[in-house]
Amino acid sequence: MGYAEKRGSYWRGRYKISKGEYGTVADPTGTVIKFATKREAKQAADEEEAKIRRGRWRDPSAGQETFGEYANRWYEAQDLAASTMQNYRRHIEQHLLPVFADKALAGILRSDVDTWEKQEKAAYAASSVKTWRSTLHLILEDAVDEGLIASNPAAKRRGRGKRAGRSRDRGPEKGITDPLGLLLIAERAALLSGRDDEFVAVVLKGYTGMRWGEIVGLETQYARPGAIRVEHQLYELDSGELVRCPPKDDSYRTIDAMDWLWTLVADHIARTKPTQCPCHGKRYVFRGQGTARTGNHHGANLIDVARLARVSTGTVSNVLNHPDRVVEATRVRVEKAIVDLGFVRGGVVSEHAAHWRRNGFATWLFTPASSGWYPKKAPQEARPVPILGEPWPGVPARGRGATDRADACWLPIAKGLTPHGLRHTHRTMMEDVGTEKVLMDERMGHIDGSVSARYAHVTPGMRRRLMLGLTHQWEAALDARLVLCPTSPVRALNDLLRARAAVLR
Repeated sequence: MGYAEKRGSYWRGRYKISKGEYGTVADPTGTVIKFATKREAKQAADEEEAKIRRGRWRDPSAGQETFGEYANRWYEAQDLAASTMQNYRRHIEQHLLPVFADKALAGILRSDVDTWEKQEKAAYAASSVKTWRSTLHLILEDAVDEGLIASNPAAKRRGRGKRAGRSRDRGPEKGITDPLGLLLIAERAALLSGRDDEFVAVVLKGYTGMRWGEIVGLETQYARPGAIRVEHQLYELDSGELVRCPPKDDSYRTIDAMDWLWTLVADHIARTKPTQCPCHGKRYVFRGQGTARTGNHHGANLIDVARLARVSTGTVSNVLNHPDRVVEATRVRVEKAIVDLGFVRGGVVSEHAAHWRRNGFATWLFTPASSGWYPKKAPQEARPVPILGEPWPGVPARGRGATDRADACWLPIAKGLTPHGLRHTHRTMMEDVGTEKVLMDERMGHIDGSVSARYAHVTPGMRRRLMLGLTHQWEAALDARLVLCPTSPVRALNDLLRARAAVLR
């Protein structure tokens, strides 16, 4: 039984924790409670002993560990995927520790959490703040389970707060495009990169809905006739390391590929002849780029000259090395292109990187292709992509004085569209052709946990209808592109346009 102990002008409650160990009644912060009467002190001590017998007692001093100390212990105890560990580390270091690091766990109040959340929302997107609060809730919930604190101050209480409907935490609408817009963006991305790889990758992403990491991590062995198998993804850590790991939420799947899409990918593999990358020892369908083609490019390259002069790169090479082998008119045209572009021989040699980088791809290829503008990137402000208007749809002007030499710029196709927005685009395209939800979920790698989904199954007929619908969309996009111009500076697209034109004759 507990007892009361006289301490000068007040009483304190004492209770037995275990054999030979006694505790003193204290508040959640560990401060001893001073009772005015002996009876109050004994009642409080008896209540603590009752908690001990029921297994509900918590040591008040345990809550004096600071949030920073506990968060460090908590993080070290986790054994999760590298991407998840990176996200937790970023949430803790950048958004939780600056405010809660020196606070005792027991001293963190609900009002402290609400004040922090309000301040974060003033500077960041509500969806991001919601994620950070979830991490805080998870950490403090584990502290509750360990008996360090009695309750979780980050827990959300139902029915509290400002009523604003579903729109309160609603993010901006996701940008999408249509099949023609997808085709035009893929063409522009290839023109910006100076190769066909980006054309194939953007089309593949738009017509399969694959995630970015799944596209970058697609190995040649999983690009099969009539299907693309998703077995891995490459996840880019803050350190720059690309980790080969399972797809998000273990969404392993086989994505049906239309005949034309499979042929496009197969031709790309045959043309590029992928070799093993130095980081994973795997053969990937797509390779990265050298720094000379991702925004740090300070000069025109051989492909730029060939496109402007409307000749092959071999012809340009002959003009540079064996001018006597080239007819006069062609040689003059190539030499004029060299002068116009400010091409410097040997000035832009660059090895291809093993893999794309998410930020570089979005900044220097995808965003300017979809919006017609290079985004703001210190020290440069946002600016339109300078292009030479011929051949259509225009070739990006490079080298010194590119802006002065340019005679046009691209109009936007889909402002605000991101590489991930192509997943939304693909889902919309499937909706447009009346695809059944169960097949859409399978293709996107989503799981529907509803009861009705347990009774829905994919059939061969569903697959055939989807393949026909997506093929119709692709052919309609090619037809519309033919109307704009029957040729393209991008070789892969130019071959497709010629083949389509022959069918339509």
